[in-house]
Amino acid sequence: MEDLTCFKAYDIRGEVGVSLTEDIVFRIGRAYGSWLKPQRVVVGGDARLTTPAFRQALSRGLQASGTNVLDIGMCGTEEVYFATQYLKADGGIQVTASHNPAQYNGLKLVREKAIPIHGENGLGAIKALAQTAHFPAASRAGNCTQMNCRSAWVDHLLTYLHLPPQRRLRIVVNAGHGAAGPAFDALATALSERGVELDVIRLCHQPDGTFPAGVPNPMLKENRQKTREAVLHYQADFGIAWDGDFDRCFFFDECGEFIESYYLVGLFARQRLASYPGDTILLDPRLTWNTLESVQQAGGQALISRTGHAFIKARMREENALYGGEMSGHHYFREFGYCDSGMIPLVVMLQILGTACCPLSHLIREAQQRYPVSGEINLDVLSPTEILRYVSQHYTEKGGKRDDCDGVSVDFPLWRFNLRASNTEPLLRVNVETRHDPQLLKNKTAELLALIASFPSSGRPS
Repeated sequence: MEDLTCFKAYDIRGEVGVSLTEDIVFRIGRAYGSWLKPQRVVVGGDARLTTPAFRQALSRGLQASGTNVLDIGMCGTEEVYFATQYLKADGGIQVTASHNPAQYNGLKLVREKAIPIHGENGLGAIKALAQTAHFPAASRAGNCTQMNCRSAWVDHLLTYLHLPPQRRLRIVVNAGHGAAGPAFDALATALSERGVELDVIRLCHQPDGTFPAGVPNPMLKENRQKTREAVLHYQADFGIAWDGDFDRCFFFDECGEFIESYYLVGLFARQRLASYPGDTILLDPRLTWNTLESVQQAGGQALISRTGHAFIKARMREENALYGGEMSGHHYFREFGYCDSGMIPLVVMLQILGTACCPLSHLIREAQQRYPVSGEINLDVLSPTEILRYVSQHYTEKGGKRDDCDGVSVDFPLWRFNLRASNTEPLLRVNVETRHDPQLLKNKTAELLALIASFPSSGRPS
């Protein structure tokens, strides 16, 4: 039996022609249909060169299982989430490898109401079926219908703009040659029709699966320079860049400085709580102090959830949370079916800056000064579990307060850190923050990295 290594913790991803082929995608579609037994499934895909063929193979597999396919074409992952709910479909699948290099592709799976399918609630069963390729016979073949839900999706995005900006804004948008360009254009047209005055500078806007400007991953520092330079050159109010399937977004202030998403979570939480006082906000445990303080000051209830979109979404539903944010650039909204969106934050930012009397850098400057952070440091290590135990024991013996919500977090009065093993890559991720003390941050980050390096299977920055 073939071992399908493309199955990961949250989704399916692999190198094309190596761990992911059209035949494998067909079998995954067949397995998804056999396992979930859906009547109708939404299918979409990103801008990668292999995505159209994979989308067709997926549709053939679904139809062979008796499932009717609603194909919404090239789109962002959030559009599949939206269409699954809007069309009252029984599930949805996006063909995408998100921010991975061009030679990769993959699948993100949801069931009804855009509830994620992951390793703890069905992805393993789908993998087992796809590996054996022993599928029950379908009583009939399904059909495939081309659908267009983009205008309805745009209408939903506009509901987050309660008042048009009171001034003309200039923004830089960088689609990274992914799927975001055409989707943004549809949103920009609708904003203009609503009287929103924008000057837009578009970068890497046309979808191109060869990714001539580099991997569509703004988390990489080398991929930020183009956006930074454009913000400065055009004197824009802010910049925004997306990953390949635009379920994550990243902002730059008017000085061209990249903003750690951690600080945006606090900003967006305050904005949302202004309309829904007392509501619940979710955050991940990697960096917490600023968000906890922001939510408390805004009169909300903050809850810390395990990192990862599948876990955040499940907790969002349990708590009926208003908003959730991760420092990785994912932002979740209750009205969006508790799903993540890379476009809603843009609309929210237009709302914030359209009524603010100061630039974006001023809105986050106090938080940056009060809670400086290390930025996420990724280490290649051989024994992440043993290192977590080793480091946590060292610091709890020094009086640190330990929390195991996700990986290991240890809090001291003036600084804290989180260590966690990546669910998608063989890496140990390190995050450190302090209270108003950049020098302490520098010292403690160096101390922590030195302690990790002293372990027999030492770590080094990846």
